[in-house]
Amino acid sequence: MLILSQSDVERLLPMKACIDVMAATLAALARGEAVLPLRTVIAIPNTTDAFAVMPAYLGSPRSLGAKVITVYPGNHGTRFDSHQGAVLLFDPDNGSLVAVIEASAVTTIRTAAVTAVATRALSRANASTLAMIGSGVQAIAHLESLCAVRPITSLRVWSRNTEHARTLVRVAGERFGLSGTVAESVAAAVRDADVVLTATSAREPVLNGEWLTPGTHVNAIGASQASARELDSDAVVRSRLYVDRRESALKEPGDILVPLREGRITADHIVGEIGEVLIDRAPGRRSDDEITLFKSLGLAIEDLAAASLVYDEAMRTGAGTRVELGGTRHEAH
Repeated sequence: MLILSQSDVERLLPMKACIDVMAATLAALARGEAVLPLRTVIAIPNTTDAFAVMPAYLGSPRSLGAKVITVYPGNHGTRFDSHQGAVLLFDPDNGSLVAVIEASAVTTIRTAAVTAVATRALSRANASTLAMIGSGVQAIAHLESLCAVRPITSLRVWSRNTEHARTLVRVAGERFGLSGTVAESVAAAVRDADVVLTATSAREPVLNGEWLTPGTHVNAIGASQASARELDSDAVVRSRLYVDRRESALKEPGDILVPLREGRITADHIVGEIGEVLIDRAPGRRSDDEITLFKSLGLAIEDLAAASLVYDEAMRTGAGTRVELGGTRHEAH
């Protein structure tokens, strides 16, 4: 069995390659080439923390396994990631455990890659102004992914932590040549933006629909529980809504569940899954004036596909640490 660390994943999972793999994976889901039950989540009593198990099978690349992960929102600003755990990769032919792969890096990179796939499919082709709400690890990864699919030249950042926002603006200039500013408010950050990213640990809305300009594409990635949302109901109502997976979107995120409970939208407000857009089963953007919204929850097949790419590269290059775990049948048995 192979053990692959966070540094191994960061080295073996380049963003552009991951974007291509995520596009193929979401398309495979839309074609019915995956088995994907809803994740099992255990809420840690008296906290906002959670433990989750995300199993799946993917037909292409043929993969079997699960991500086992903790989500501790309070880790923001500490030395610990908010998402920690491992992707367990199994051989789909004989059932053996072939790899244990660090999950924080897999989650960060594949989430940003999926956002890039959605942004490429839904935003205006000439989108150049990016607004980021939140300035953590995901924000930095999304700088790379979004600059890979759209001609981004300017950045506005709003964060509860102004120092982190300044750091993000500096990184954007040094690594990607972007002209960046720290916005005084969320409203100022998103005004006239072509692409908006919400990547926060907020429990209550930080983005109001009235602030959005026609033509904007919004990626909401921060909230994945019924008790949390980043967008108010107006933002969802005003937008053409796309998701990574309908079943998950109608059961998990407060961003969608709250306007559903309020009667502001119905399930039909979801135009389609991103994979359905990619295979022309659902329509994408119809005009330059539409506001489009991608609600990302993260899917186990995304983790499997990314982990498979990492594992294949590790086998090719000799990376990682090998251990003898067992599982083979001895003659005495």
